[in-house]
Amino acid sequence: MTMNREPIAPDDPRMRDYTHTQITTLLRELHTRGARFGIQWGSATTHHSTVDGRILVDFGTAPLATLLNLLHLLRDTERNEPWES
Repeated sequence: MTMNREPIAPDDPRMRDYTHTQITTLLRELHTRGARFGIQWGSATTHHSTVDGRILVDFGTAPLATLLNLLHLLRDTERNEPWES
């Protein structure tokens, strides 16, 4: 599998535009898509923590870019390869 796009950098200015509601929706998507691959972060959430205007996602205090990059990989995998359960 090859990634179709460049990873998003943690300091990408676009990361400042996401709201807590949008990030919560992305976390739900991660839970749904990731479960199929054994990726589970049941405790992942936003705790309204920010660094330089960017919201942190609390699964090891990862930046939002980490969540988005992981979702991109999961989406690419679902598009490009059948996954055997």
